[in-house]
Amino acid sequence: MIKRTVLSLLLVLAGFIGGLVLTGRMRSASESRAAMRALPEAVSPPESTPASMEPRAATGATLPAGGPDFTTVLAQAVKGVANISSLQVTRAPNSPFANDPFFRYFFGDQDDLFGSRDRRSLSLGSGVIISPDGYIVTNNHVVGEHVREITVALPNKREVRGRVIGTDQATDIALLKIDVSGLGVVPWGDSSQLKVGEWVLAIGSPFQLNQTVTAGIVSATGRANVGFADYEDFIQTDAAINPGNSGGALINARGELVGINTGIFSQSGGYQGIGFAVPSNLAHRIVTELMKYGEVRRGSIGRLKIEPLTEQLASEVGAPNTKGALVAQMWRNSEAFDAGLRPGDVIVAFNGQPVEDASQLSRMVADAKVGSTATLRVLRNGRPFEAQLPIVSTSRQRR
Repeated sequence: MIKRTVLSLLLVLAGFIGGLVLTGRMRSASESRAAMRALPEAVSPPESTPASMEPRAATGATLPAGGPDFTTVLAQAVKGVANISSLQVTRAPNSPFANDPFFRYFFGDQDDLFGSRDRRSLSLGSGVIISPDGYIVTNNHVVGEHVREITVALPNKREVRGRVIGTDQATDIALLKIDVSGLGVVPWGDSSQLKVGEWVLAIGSPFQLNQTVTAGIVSATGRANVGFADYEDFIQTDAAINPGNSGGALINARGELVGINTGIFSQSGGYQGIGFAVPSNLAHRIVTELMKYGEVRRGSIGRLKIEPLTEQLASEVGAPNTKGALVAQMWRNSEAFDAGLRPGDVIVAFNGQPVEDASQLSRMVADAKVGSTATLRVLRNGRPFEAQLPIVSTSRQRR
C-alpha cells in the first residue's frame, strides 16, 4: 500500500516537471517568432514581387514612382524673372468731405479751400526678362498710371532703375527697359500649342517672396469675360498664383514662356486654384508693337457698342440661337453705320470665321490689319446679309 502511494506521487511529480519544461520551451519559441516579426531586415521579400514596384494604395492602384522633374529647366528660367516695384504719386484733396458724394455734388472738389497733397503708393509685382539687353515685360497694373519711379530687383539681388517703354491697358501688358546687359532671359514659347492638362510652372514674387516657383496644369485656354481686361484671351491654370505674382512668368515643361501671370479668382484674396495668364503669343505681339511704335495699333470698325446675345435678346431680334454679337448702340458718324449696320443687328461671322460671342468679335476686330476691308455676316430680324467694313485704327476712328 505504501509502495503504491509513493509510486503515484512520483508519477504526479514527474508529470508536473515535464509540463514546466514543455511550457518554457513553448514560451521561448513564441518570443523568438515575435522578435523576428519586429525586425524587418530578418524578413526576406517574396521572390514574386518585382523590385521596381511601389507599395499599393488602399484602392489597389500602384503608386507612382515620382512626379516630373523640373529642376533643370527652372535652374535657367528663374534667372529671367525679376521683382518690380513702382512708386506712384497722385494728388489727393485735403477736404474732410472728399469722399462725400453729396457734399461734392453741391460744393465741388473744394481744392481751393482745403488744398491738396501728394499721395504716394507702392505697387509690387514681377517681370519677365525677354532680352539680354534689359527689356522686361510685366502687367500694366503693376506699373500703374501715375508712375514716379520704377525699381527692378534682378535675380542676383542687384537693384536698378527702370523706365516705361509703353503700356497697353486693354491687355494689361507693359514693357520696361533697364540699362543692363548680359541678362538671363526666358525664351518665348508658342501658347497656341498648349493643351488642357499640360504641366506649367508659375515664377514670381508672391507676398515679396522672391523667386517662388509653383507647379500646376493648364485648366483651360481662351478664357474671356472674367473682368481683368478689355481684351481677354486668358490661359487658366491651377498653379498657385498670389498677390505679387502679377507680371511673372508662366512656363511650360521645356522652360519656355507661355504666359504672363495676370490675376486670380479668389473670394479670400489668396490662392484658390484659379489663376489667369496672358498667352505668350498675345504678349509677344503687344511687346513688338510697343517696341516699334510706343503704342498698340488695333483695328476698329467704328464707334459702336456690342453686347452678348442672351436667349431673351435672341428671341427679340429674331436670332435662332445665342451665337453672335448684338449691336446694341452705334454712332451715325461711324464706319459701321456707313456700311449699313444698325442697332439690333447680330454679327454672326467675321471674315468667314463664326462669331461665338461679343468678346470673340472684339478680339477679331482688334487683330484685323488696319487698312484692310472686313466682311461681316449679319442677321437682321432673322434674315442674313453681308456688310463690307473698312478696318481703321482705334486712334483714328471718327469721333
